[in-house]
Amino acid sequence: MASGMVTTVVNIAVMAAGYPIYLHFLGYEKYGVWLILAVVLTFAQLGDLGINPAITKLVAEEYGRKNVEGIQCYITTALAMLCLSGIIVLATVLIFKLQIIALFKLSSENAKLAAWLLPYIGILSIYIFIVNVFNAMLSGLGRMDLANYIQTASKVIAVAVATVLLYSGRGIESMIVSSAVSYLFIQVVSIICVRKMISIRILHISNLNAQCGQRLLHFGGAVFGSSLISMLLSPFNKLMLSRYTGVSSVPIYEIAFTGSMQVRGLFETALRALMPEISNIGANMTIQAKNRISQLNSRAMKLILIFGIPIYGVLAIFAPLLLRIWLGGKFTETLPGAFRIMLLGTFLSLLGVPAYYTFWGVGMVWYSTISHVILSGVNVLVVVFIVLICHSISVEKVCWGVLTAITVSTLYLNWQNRTLSQRVCLSG
Repeated sequence: MASGMVTTVVNIAVMAAGYPIYLHFLGYEKYGVWLILAVVLTFAQLGDLGINPAITKLVAEEYGRKNVEGIQCYITTALAMLCLSGIIVLATVLIFKLQIIALFKLSSENAKLAAWLLPYIGILSIYIFIVNVFNAMLSGLGRMDLANYIQTASKVIAVAVATVLLYSGRGIESMIVSSAVSYLFIQVVSIICVRKMISIRILHISNLNAQCGQRLLHFGGAVFGSSLISMLLSPFNKLMLSRYTGVSSVPIYEIAFTGSMQVRGLFETALRALMPEISNIGANMTIQAKNRISQLNSRAMKLILIFGIPIYGVLAIFAPLLLRIWLGGKFTETLPGAFRIMLLGTFLSLLGVPAYYTFWGVGMVWYSTISHVILSGVNVLVVVFIVLICHSISVEKVCWGVLTAITVSTLYLNWQNRTLSQRVCLSG
């Protein structure tokens, strides 16, 4: 919990430092092109098939059994599967390069720039697959704190490298180089930390195991499904904004969405502790256990209201001033309105977090998955409806779509949580 909260604060600071730098050197349009490429990179990450979270779980099991051979089999099999998946992703990017770029309706100059950089995005995707295996393995060995710190340090390095390259006159390619350097850092440091904990040999064909591959895919399938559903939220919105409003509007949405999510992360990180506690007391769902879970939910909700309302309220009131100070000459008048809408949305989503982790704790994870389906589905419906009715869209309208989707998803979570509580009372 401590590492999660510390890294969240540092990540916010890194984000606060990075956006003004990128906008200063690249401007809204060129930075928008990079964010479009980042959307492609996000879609490409579906190629990991949810294997990396599976590695963390399965390596932890084998490490608990002191089964080094089992760890080797999982890591080698995962690397082989992800290399194959990465090659397929790269081939897809190269074959459909022009069609992918056409989706975003870029100007001819920006389209040429994106076409030049897109193959490197595909190559970077393969490398990220490999790097994440080692970071996930470190988490599975019981050092999630180190994995968190390494990832946060890599973000600091990415901003630092990008700043140096941009200052030296390099353009948008600085973003790809800085990303590659940051992932190289993750790989090197993760491997060093792993080798200090355990001696393994992973580059042996004899480690390949079909049963390990099946287990990786079985566990990763649920994660893959959630990742696929999440593509219908922020990446979809960026695609629609690029097509109907222009690529320069994408950074405005990105700052509003990511900034508000970072504020949410301060609270959500602490609330994750609900899940193991509820798992413990809910092993036998008696009336006493139900009452204890209800107390935990009530206390979590009080914490959100007591601390969340003042923090969110101050940020909403002073948003124009804070954003103007933060972004300086790159401040745009449409940003405060979008940011305020997203602040309201992320605050409402916090009200569903206790129910979300309650479902995880009692083993009813499908309710949480359904909430993701509702969130993404409503978002798509609202945004498409706006386009069909108005024949155009804006950043603020997209943010209202996200807010509507979050509201429906939060209502669903709390309704199902209340229903679950009532069922337990009746059965008791």
